[in-house]
Formats: sequence, C-alpha cells, structure tokens
Amino acid sequence: MTDSTRTEPEGFEPFEPAKPLTPKAAGGDPTQAPGWERATLEKLAFAALREQKATRRWKTFVRLSWLAFFVFLAWFAVSRATPTAAKTTAHTAVVEIKGEIANGADASAEFIVAAMKTAFEDEGAKAVVLLINSPGGSPVQAGIVSDEIRRMKAKYNKPVYAVVEETCASAAYYIAAATDKIFVDKASIVGSIGVLMDGFGFTGTMEKLGVERRLIISGENKGFLDPFSPMNDAQKAHAQQLIDQIHDQFINVVKAGRGDRLKLQTPGLFSGLFWSGQQAVELGLADQLGNVDFVAREVVKAEEVIDYTRRDNVAEKLAKKFGAAMGDASIRALRAAPALR
Repeated sequence: MTDSTRTEPEGFEPFEPAKPLTPKAAGGDPTQAPGWERATLEKLAFAALREQKATRRWKTFVRLSWLAFFVFLAWFAVSRATPTAAKTTAHTAVVEIKGEIANGADASAEFIVAAMKTAFEDEGAKAVVLLINSPGGSPVQAGIVSDEIRRMKAKYNKPVYAVVEETCASAAYYIAAATDKIFVDKASIVGSIGVLMDGFGFTGTMEKLGVERRLIISGENKGFLDPFSPMNDAQKAHAQQLIDQIHDQFINVVKAGRGDRLKLQTPGLFSGLFWSGQQAVELGLADQLGNVDFVAREVVKAEEVIDYTRRDNVAEKLAKKFGAAMGDASIRALRAAPALR
C-alpha cells in the first residue's frame, strides 16, 4: 500500500534549479548578465527614436511659429492707421507731422501725402489740418509735401490749415507756409528759414596721432566731404553755392505762401533765426494763436476731429530693416545731404 503523504526529515530543503545570475548577483557588472547586449541595444534604439520624435516636433513648432509670424506681418502690412471708410458726417481731418521730416520716417512725404489724399477725398472732411511738431529735416521731402498741398487745395477746393504745437522749424515751416493759415501757441518755436550742411573734420587729429588716411578715388572730388580728408577752397565754394540755391528756393516758397502777411523788413527774417509763436504772429510768419480744437470749432465749424495720419507699422519697419542694404558711398552721400534743421 502506497502512502501519498511524505514526511521529510527535519531540516531538509527541496532541491531547486539554479537561477541565472543577475547583474547584482554577478558582482554588479552588467556585462556578466546573460542578454545584456540586446537590452543595451534596445535602450539605445528607443532613446534614438525618442530623440528623433523630439527633433521633428521642435522643427514643426519652429516652422509653425515662423508661419504665424509671417501671417502676422502680412496682416499688419495691409492694415493702415488711416480711416478705412469715408466719414459722411462733417468733421475736421487731421494729419500729424511729428519728428524729423525724412524719407523712411513717420514724417516722410510718402506718408504725409497719402494721408492728405485720403482726407481730401473724404466728402465729410470740411478742411484738412496739419498738426505740426517737427524741428525740420529734408528739403526734398518738404518740397514734395508743399507741392502736393497746393495741388490738392486747387483740385478738391478745401482749405488747409497748419496748427503748430511745440516746434515748426526749417523743413516743417517749409510745409506750413503752403497752407492757408498757420495757428500757433504763444510759446511755440517757429521759423529757422535756412539751410545747413554739417559734418566733422579729423585731419588735424589724425596727423597728431600719426594716422594715415588711405582713400583711393576715381574723380578728384569723389572724396568730397569725407571727414578724414581736407577740404579745399573750390569744394567749399561748391558746397556754399549748393545750399545757397536751396535757401533761395525755401525763401521763395515762404514768400509765395505768406504773401503780404510777411514783415519783410524784419532783420534776420530769412537768416535761420527762430521766434516764439507770439513773435511769429507779429512778424507774419503765423496768423493767430490757436490749437486743433479751436480751429475745428471756430474756423472749420466742424468740432469732430478725425485723425488721418498714416504711420509706419511693425511689419513695414521689419521689412525695411531686413531689406536695407547700402554701400559706404551711399551712406556718406546721405549724411552729407543738405538739411533744413
């Protein structure tokens, strides 16, 4: 008879097959564990896949970010600060001329003329007011605006007024002189009817320091106005003739615009001096004291004021920075250009 119940002696342990050695059991060396090569390769493969996925996600993110950025720029490029729809109610149109009058600036002929055109074409605009706060700038830009003021006045048969805040000097006054009337504050700075061409000369300093200027030119006057080269008498005479001619153009524009209101016998009227707004009224450089609200209410008889100023937006500024490429000769020419300041 067989008994299925077995009784083992005290202290006896059943036999178990030996387990494979683990890295820990093998003394901490992972290379001693069976299959460690495969495990390591799998880890490396998965790590490489994760890295590739992360790289793809980052590239996608960057591309989408650039796409969103350019869409944003495109949206800004088509948006303007000028009114998008004509105003049918009677109002006074205002165009600001602030800061330096120069190509590429907010107070450039391009922006000012575009804003004026929109204002003149608006049937609700009973008059156009140029709100000026500028020390001057380019005579070319001022001349373009001045010519357009006279042309648009005749074409649309609307009055144009200049209202001066702090400053209306040089090229800014060149523009103001083309308007029908000039209104100023009693403490405004008005005038400075003159032209300048400024720069520096370092030839004496270079000689003391023992610095040699190496300038190679083709044409004996190509280095004209180079600050590191001496200027001869013929070149000085040429520069003087140039700015005198521009000064005469400036004077003629002021005389044509102001007419009999100017006190021509005033000493230094066209010498580049400037005056307070109160003095400017007395000299005929301005007509009377007043601000934008006064002109809209008492002169135009349309109290509602609408700003038509055309300003450079973010997209255009970035585009100009990215697209700007000038040679050294072009930069020197711009710096040497005459300015009404």
